[in-house]
Parts: sequence; structure tokens; C-alpha cells
Amino acid sequence: MLSPNQDEHARSKDPVKYGELVILGYNGSLPGGDKGRKRSRFALYRRAKANGVKPSTVHILSNPQDSKAVNSRGQHSISFTLSRNQTVVVEYCHDNDTDMFQIGRSTESPIDFVVTDTPGGSKESEDSSVAPSTISRFACRVVCERNPPYTARIYAAGFDSSKNIFLGEKATKWKNADGQMDGLTTNGVLVMHPQGFPEESKQGMWREISVCGDVYTLRETRSGPIRGQLAQGESSALQDGSLVDLCGATLLWRTAEGLLKAPTLRHLDALRLELNAARPQCPVGLSTLAFPSLPRSHSLEERQPWAYLACGHVHGRHDWGQRPERTRDREEGASGGTGGRRECPLCRTVGPYVPLWLGCEPAFYMDAGAPTHAFVPCGHVCSERTARYWAETPLPHGTHAFRPACPFCSAPLSGSPGFTRLIFQGPID
Repeated sequence: MLSPNQDEHARSKDPVKYGELVILGYNGSLPGGDKGRKRSRFALYRRAKANGVKPSTVHILSNPQDSKAVNSRGQHSISFTLSRNQTVVVEYCHDNDTDMFQIGRSTESPIDFVVTDTPGGSKESEDSSVAPSTISRFACRVVCERNPPYTARIYAAGFDSSKNIFLGEKATKWKNADGQMDGLTTNGVLVMHPQGFPEESKQGMWREISVCGDVYTLRETRSGPIRGQLAQGESSALQDGSLVDLCGATLLWRTAEGLLKAPTLRHLDALRLELNAARPQCPVGLSTLAFPSLPRSHSLEERQPWAYLACGHVHGRHDWGQRPERTRDREEGASGGTGGRRECPLCRTVGPYVPLWLGCEPAFYMDAGAPTHAFVPCGHVCSERTARYWAETPLPHGTHAFRPACPFCSAPLSGSPGFTRLIFQGPID
């Protein structure tokens, strides 16, 4: 078994790397390619000069004009509008010990990492204009300590171009026991910290993060007016494998140390070559199958492996076993399926028949194991431990639902366990 090539990660002369945020649902890059601040993954490095901020002066104002005067000083601030006649403005001052990175839908300069809604399961769709986005323009901020152990903490909401965060009258907000104001954003920022990631991964509970970085249980619905209970003893500090949901996109946090142990693209390609070297064959056409090279793994090729996901038998593309239309409609109506159901010529099992795609985003892998399992119904292929982890990880969906999804395309997983073991046939000669 090959081991991950850790030399690829060695960047001793480069600045300190805090970690990376990777968007679930993209198999290595955005459909149109990564461009500037809009990309599928974002690396956080220690800045040449600290840009972090911390709370300083608190103003309780009764006149809206006074609020404008405070906000126009050029300092960062958070405004909590309690009523038409009362606003609490918390000014922030420079913090030499932290770096701040902001994430959101806006393309304005304060945003370091531009994130748009992830199309659920439609890999090639880039048109996010069909439905209004649920991701906030200034969704959240990650604050990293510039000195070891380089702890990264997440906070809901980001500062806009005027260096302000505004929580209006209708926003969920409150005064803590220590007298400090805090609040939640409209659709919330949810976080899940797993235990033992990635070796002995166990999913944690989904929580909501406040504007000031406290941790709460979830609201009844995503944008409900009443906050959850304070989660005593829980922290907003990100750890390797933490998931951050922005209501429209889910991000995976990988620490620099965690990435050192993760497989690399070179390693994944070596596994692909090893699989192709075994010369798997189509049992019907007797043609040799081969996974395309990773950069070309988004378009169908002639020797592409296909699989019957109900049983796991791997074939080439062929027309054998198509169900009569009337039978197919009846089966799909009973099973809730949507097309692509075929009868496997080897075992007669009826189920989805789809092309197989190698998972190309190394950050999603739990180990460097061989690509032996495929997610159902999308057909993305990865190691068994990787498939099992994501199939057991409920991800936020809609206003209050959770469901597991393929990390490489965001397609909701179907059936149990949500993945299948692939059965390849070797060459007859």
C-alpha cells in the first residue's frame, strides 16, 4: 500500500499555514475553474501584518445620528439595534496577535473567500440565479492566532466595506450575563466538530455560532427568532475535520497538520494507475476499462467504468438489461428513483446504472486506502473509510432537515448504507 507523499506538503520557507477551508460538493475545483477569491478551497496563511480586531469601547446611543457618527470613525464596529431609540455599538480595536479572514457571498474587498450556493448534486450547473441565495453576503469570519498553537476560531457575520456589522431590530440578539451584547445572523452559521478525525472519526452535534463566537444549540428552524441554549464548555475553535454550514454551502476545515497526513493528488493518481494496471474488464463487452486521468475526470470517456450500484458489479457502458418503459416507471414509482435503473447481467439485480468518477479532492479522504467503494446514487469512488464516514455524517439541508450527501458533488445519498462495494472483473487471459 502506498503512503501519502508528505514531501508535497513541505513548505518550510513559506509563511505559517493555519489550514484550509474546502467547500463540499466540488470534486477538486469549481465547474468553471478556480478564479481569484472564488474557488473550491481556500488556504489561510499568516499575514505579513496582523489584521485581527478585538472588542474595545461600548456605546449606548439613543440618537440614530450618534450611531452614524460612531460607525464612520473608520474603526470596526458591531451595531445592535434594540429599538428605534436605542442602539448599542461595540467598537473594535486592532489586535496584533490575530489574523482575520472573512467568508461570504459578496465579492467586495473585505471578503477573502467568496462562497456561492452549492448546487445539490448537479455537478455541471453553475446557474445559481434560479433561486435567491441563502448565503449571507458577509457570512462569517475566522480569526487565527498568529502564535502557536495557531488556534482558529469562527464567528458568525463578517464586517462589511464600512467595517461594520449591523444587527437590526428584527435580528435575534440579547445581552449576556456579563452585560455584553451578542446575536445571531438571519440563517445562522452552524458548526460540527467531529471527535478523533480522521483516524477514529465520530460525528459531533451540530451547533450554532453567535456573532461573538459563543456556541448554542440549534434554533427550532434555521431562521427562527428564538436562540437555542448556551452549549456549556463547547468552543468555537475549529479542529481538523470541523464542518461549517452557511445555509447554502458547507465548508470543511483541515488544519495544516491534518493536511500533512492526508493523501495528495499525486497519491490519488497513483491509486488510479494501480487500479487501471489490473486491467479490469467489462463482463459483457470484454473491453478493458480505465479511469481517466484526474484533470479529465469530469467528462465521460469511452473506457469509463460504469457500475450497477445495487450490487456493485462494474461494467463498461452498454445497452444490455434496459427495462421495458412500463416496468421501469412502476419500479421507479415504488422506489422513488429517477431513471437510470437497469438489470445487472451478472446477478439480475435491478438498480441504478451510472458512470464511476474518482473522488479528486484529497481533503475529503479519511485515509489513503484504495478506491473500492462508490456513493449511491452519484457513483463517486473513494476508499471504504471515506465512504462510510460521509454516509454517516448528516449535513444541513433546507430550514431544519439533515441528510448525508456525497462530499464530491453534494448529491443526497440514497438507501442504506448510502454506498456500495465495487466488484471488478479481472482480465480473462
